[in-house]
Amino acid sequence: MKLENRVALVLGAIKGIGKAIGLGLAKEGVKLALTHFDWEESLSEMRRDFAEARADHFITKINLLETDRIPGLVEEVVNRFGRLDILINNIERGGWPVVHGPYIREQWDMEMATTLRAKWWGFDSALPHLRASGDGVVINLSSIAGMVGRAGPASLIFNDGYAAANRGISLLTETWARMAAPEVRVNEIMLGIIETRHGPGTRGWGLLTEAQKQAVIQHTLLRRTGTVEDVVNAVRFVIRDAPFMTGSVIRLDGGYLLGGEEVKAMPEGVEGI
Repeated sequence: MKLENRVALVLGAIKGIGKAIGLGLAKEGVKLALTHFDWEESLSEMRRDFAEARADHFITKINLLETDRIPGLVEEVVNRFGRLDILINNIERGGWPVVHGPYIREQWDMEMATTLRAKWWGFDSALPHLRASGDGVVINLSSIAGMVGRAGPASLIFNDGYAAANRGISLLTETWARMAAPEVRVNEIMLGIIETRHGPGTRGWGLLTEAQKQAVIQHTLLRRTGTVEDVVNAVRFVIRDAPFMTGSVIRLDGGYLLGGEEVKAMPEGVEGI
């Protein structure tokens, strides 16, 4: 897909990964609709950064848990730009055990509603316009929490409900890929421990001891946490360079899922062939 003059709706773009994706697409000439709700203290910086990027864009405040407002958001995008080509489904709420402690019902409901329900309404509302594009793209952002659960070094990072919701995202990715084909490609980028999302620059990471942080890093084959640039590069690849890929999951975790298993040296054996 050629990106110049395409139109993207980036959910959760006020800071961190969502903002970085938006700025990365702006560099490619993509026109942008950017949403925010929380973290109002970051809004002026968001406005400045996208203005400096000289992106054709607009920023709107919306609570995506109010699902009846999402169709209107999509219509606003189409009315402004005349089309919608790309949906970056970057809406989630991950509860940290080290931050929130034992579950209360409100925390559980927030994780489910944000991580799963808001994504569904975003996709459902956008799909007719993405089909009309003829070459639409959906990227669901998810977490390896859906594979890891609350286990190992991630026990302090991933809550049970958040992990369960993220496993559900992969099912949605596969279902939506079947529904949307052939006009729309639907893929998923499953994130590991990334700066601004479960890694450095988050409140939860700051609450971990140095030993707990090192346990996470040592469990990661590449011995580091991910960067927002790592995510932007993956997003750009899926949109621009992977026209034959749909229904797939790219796991961007530095090898965290594999890091707990040691490969033993090949034994001498007892005899030849």
